[in-house]
Amino acid sequence: MFACYYALIFIFYSYLVEVIQGQSSECSCYLQSNNDADDDEPHLEFAGGNVHLITTKDRWDQKLSEARRDDKIVLANFSATWCGPCRQIAPYYNELSESYPSLMFLLIDVDELSDFSASWAIKATPTFFFLRDGQQLDKLVGANKPELQKKITAIADSLPPSDK
Repeated sequence: MFACYYALIFIFYSYLVEVIQGQSSECSCYLQSNNDADDDEPHLEFAGGNVHLITTKDRWDQKLSEARRDDKIVLANFSATWCGPCRQIAPYYNELSESYPSLMFLLIDVDELSDFSASWAIKATPTFFFLRDGQQLDKLVGANKPELQKKITAIADSLPPSDK
């Protein structure tokens, strides 16, 4: 009986640690079927600045080829228009795209490209992948602005001076 109480205390403690560190799952939306999504809803607020909206697998392949050719790191944001945290971080993501032109910023709507998103094992949105030559360097799940900035800065600082 006491084992159950200890387990509950541990789970609650783990949750508090996540909240304090800013890693709470409350900063992301867990994926679910969203048949009520408005297909005509514009993505303009999500894909401003230097953010490239990915609407097809061919467009994804094209942008990855460009990134390889230009030796750029890709930051892919798997997002959804119905997701509150995605909406919250979208303007910041757009600002970052203008501040870091040496990186390629992509936006993928998980509802429009559901099979493609599933191939990346997206469980919650937003999910950010950092890629070089199509290979994952890093990943961030959730709308955590300080952590996103930290990861982008670390990646940008690792680039040769001519690429910055």
